[in-house]
Amino acid sequence: MTTPHTKPVHRVRGVDHAAFPTFDPVGTVAFYRDVLRFPVVHSICAAGWGPEQHPDFIHFFFDIGNDDRIAFFYYFGLEPIGDQDAPGDSWARFAPGTPEFFRNSRHLAIHVDSEEDLLEYRRRLDESQWPVEMQVVHETIESIYTHDPNGYMLEITRALRPVTAQEDLDAELTIQALCDIASGEDPSMDQLLTRKAELIVERAARWEEERRTENEEVVSR
Repeated sequence: MTTPHTKPVHRVRGVDHAAFPTFDPVGTVAFYRDVLRFPVVHSICAAGWGPEQHPDFIHFFFDIGNDDRIAFFYYFGLEPIGDQDAPGDSWARFAPGTPEFFRNSRHLAIHVDSEEDLLEYRRRLDESQWPVEMQVVHETIESIYTHDPNGYMLEITRALRPVTAQEDLDAELTIQALCDIASGEDPSMDQLLTRKAELIVERAARWEEERRTENEEVVSR
């Protein structure tokens, strides 16, 4: 709870930008500016920047809506690092055999408001050299996925319905249960669900008391 003279604990206001290195600035601009049509909104040309032997670089930004941006660093003279035939992206080239789900867990998700918007981006991608790789309906969202020219996975997503207060509470319990069991021996889904059930039982009395108090306050108004 805050007063007019205090600031809330949670003060952030969304993504300013997510930044990634690129070895392919031409392909990156073609993908984000020309295919997806995200405007270029800022660039920094940095010569003689940073510590000794730091290469000159350009840092460039694309608008992804709501004052949020995705940005890239291109370092002049820096050759691609790692085995370029290995799976992964420009930041991390993994050893052959690394599970695809692990490689793709690092990604940027961009929100759109409607199915029409989602399908428009699908059309733009499918008509380019970076077609949509999968379209998935999750619990509360629908998303399309592809990889950009740097190997980074990009998700464009829309909400199917609002997330309820009950789902927020379920998430809180799930994460607390995960934290409780993760440092133990051989953590598993069964352990997580068992601990989550224990937390529900532990908190049930408090929830009932809070509900009773709220009802009494409503009656007394």
